Amino acid sequence: MLQDIRDNSQGVVAKVIIGFIVAIFALFGVDSIMSGFTTSPPVAEINGEEITEAQLQLSTQNLLNSIGGSVDSLDQGLLEQIALSQILEEVLLRQSAQNSAMTISNNRIDRSIIENPQFQINGAFDSDFAIRTMASQGFSVPLYRETLQQQMLLSQLANAYSSSAFVTDVELERIAGLSAQTRDFRYLSIPLGARTLGTAITDAEIQAYYDDNQEDFTQPETVSVRYVMLDKNAITEEIELDEAVIRAQYESEKEAFEGSAEKRASHILFEVGGDLTEAQALELAATAKQRLDAGEDFGAVALDMSTDTISAEDGGDIGYTDGSAFPEAIEEALEVLALNEISGPVVSDFGVHIVMLTEDSENVFQSYEEVAERIERELKSSEIELIYAERLEDLSNLAFETGDLQTISEELDMNVLISGAFGRTGGSGIFSNQALIAAAFSEEVLLEGNNSEVVELNPSQAVVMNVLEFTEATILPLEEVEPEIAVILRTEMERQAVQDLSDQILTAIENGDSVEQLLADNELEWLTEQGSARVDASVNREILGRVFAMSLPEADTPAYDNLILSNDTAVIVELNSINAGSIETLAQIDRENMVSSMISDLGNSDFQAYMSNLQQSADIESSILDEAPL
Repeated sequence: MLQDIRDNSQGVVAKVIIGFIVAIFALFGVDSIMSGFTTSPPVAEINGEEITEAQLQLSTQNLLNSIGGSVDSLDQGLLEQIALSQILEEVLLRQSAQNSAMTISNNRIDRSIIENPQFQINGAFDSDFAIRTMASQGFSVPLYRETLQQQMLLSQLANAYSSSAFVTDVELERIAGLSAQTRDFRYLSIPLGARTLGTAITDAEIQAYYDDNQEDFTQPETVSVRYVMLDKNAITEEIELDEAVIRAQYESEKEAFEGSAEKRASHILFEVGGDLTEAQALELAATAKQRLDAGEDFGAVALDMSTDTISAEDGGDIGYTDGSAFPEAIEEALEVLALNEISGPVVSDFGVHIVMLTEDSENVFQSYEEVAERIERELKSSEIELIYAERLEDLSNLAFETGDLQTISEELDMNVLISGAFGRTGGSGIFSNQALIAAAFSEEVLLEGNNSEVVELNPSQAVVMNVLEFTEATILPLEEVEPEIAVILRTEMERQAVQDLSDQILTAIENGDSVEQLLADNELEWLTEQGSARVDASVNREILGRVFAMSLPEADTPAYDNLILSNDTAVIVELNSINAGSIETLAQIDRENMVSSMISDLGNSDFQAYMSNLQQSADIESSILDEAPL
């Protein structure tokens, strides 16, 4: 059902409908259940329609599920306000649609059900599967159709607003003038270099940095452990199967498989319900059969008469079955039909069918060589699971009963392994597993020296460990980190030198002084860009962002600015010209995207205004919403 609603929701519809689907279920699915019981006072009343506490709680729970939180971590009162607001908007939309006499045809509802992937097997609609799926979601067929009709009605109403927006040529040209705007500029890049190599870094500076930033030179605490690992892969290697066992299983599977057939069918459906009775459907089916017996093409008759418009567009094809995909009545008909033979009227839960068998192929089982490895793996699998479960229990008991790993090693024939040192952020291999790291640094393992409990790394591996060596956190001595500190200080000096040079050049330009010699001394040159757009891939994005944020003080007068890029390069920008864009300069696909985006935005705006008007003109009573007005 949820997929149905997603498939039928587009643009603004998604924004409105998806958030309200729980309310749809509550309003149409719960009323009939709750009507026979005494209900608590309504939590709200919308234009005379009451909203019950049960509806609110169901909507609140589904809202909570959708955001992935827990009751303890979220404000229950706020959740109820949001949930009730969603119900309110859904009710207002439904009331408006009903007042406007809007409706959804039975044919459109049928088409939506048939196209729903939830009700298909191998890409073809399956009526029995559809009924079972609806039932698993708490729906009968009539209730599902009613709920889907309400949802589609709300989609139709929302689409009426989102699809009616339009963009004038003036608006389009104005937006294009900004979005397609280009700029002419040039810029200087001043990267980090070796400008400060002549300036020595003193021991005092290194010592001062070390003293002020000792947290950066702390060696974190580490632990190395002894451990044993229970591994399903190792168990697999212990098990050997006689080939006779594998071949016997092969013969059993082959015997069960052989003789099975896959059939493909087409049908012409006359759906019973609404204005069509079963007797009338049988008469129509008889008429269709007469046309087919007279030589008319099955696909043509299906397209002309079938109420299953989806399959009719494909010649009536409803796909393949292994004997269980279609309703029982159709399966029985297919069993007696010859290839390309057409049945008489067949009655199922969905109506009256005319069925034709279009394909009938016997399946051939694979050779022993092709499936022997798979059969052996499957036969071993159950035995491996049993052995693994037994050993896992033994491992857990021994880990608790013994104070070391040697007893475990001897009784379960497991090697004692030794890890490398790792910290609380983890190490390599299995020691990146957070559960294992937590166990290693737990009080009972680290401080008390006990074996850990069994740590299950995944469904195939489990570990028990104890501490081999623990190293406390220490500050590294200055002599070990002195080269690192020297690099840090040199980099800071270079950054400052780049910033100073950038400021010097920009100040000279703004003062009208020549900078040619300064640029030459530092091996810098201007890079010129003509007609660069906002998304020009040939220019650094940070530079483009600054260029398009600048303005020109007056015509024929350049503007200047500087910035530091994320890689510490200093940049000076000279903006020379701003060139207005035009719709004519845009590629056709860009024009279409622009129009589509603008229409979507306007449609959203119109719909929100419509919703606001509904809320303002509605008679709404609710103590919950009074606490937080919409």
